[in-house]
Amino acid sequence: MKKFVAIANAAAIAVAMTFSAGAIAGDAAAGKAKAASCAGCHGAAGVSNNPMWPNLAGQKAGYLAKAIKDYKSGARKDPMMSPMAAPLSDADIDNLAAYFSGL
Repeated sequence: MKKFVAIANAAAIAVAMTFSAGAIAGDAAAGKAKAASCAGCHGAAGVSNNPMWPNLAGQKAGYLAKAIKDYKSGARKDPMMSPMAAPLSDADIDNLAAYFSGL
């Protein structure tokens, strides 16, 4: 029984590490090209000059991808972000997340 628990714990840790690493395989260069429309509010380098809009630079890729996908699906609502996220493909979202998380 102890061996089973140890194996189960090891498996759970491995799964958690995989997801916490933000298994986002986006292309940061493509994300940079797509990020031009983000710069107006979030700053050219992902750092907003307005406290109403969050900084995107350095955020975890998984967090950014989830937030954008939630705006796109309507799970998260914002009158500015929802229409911006609507036309993005999953690849666009992963690319943007890779770009901003690398800044």
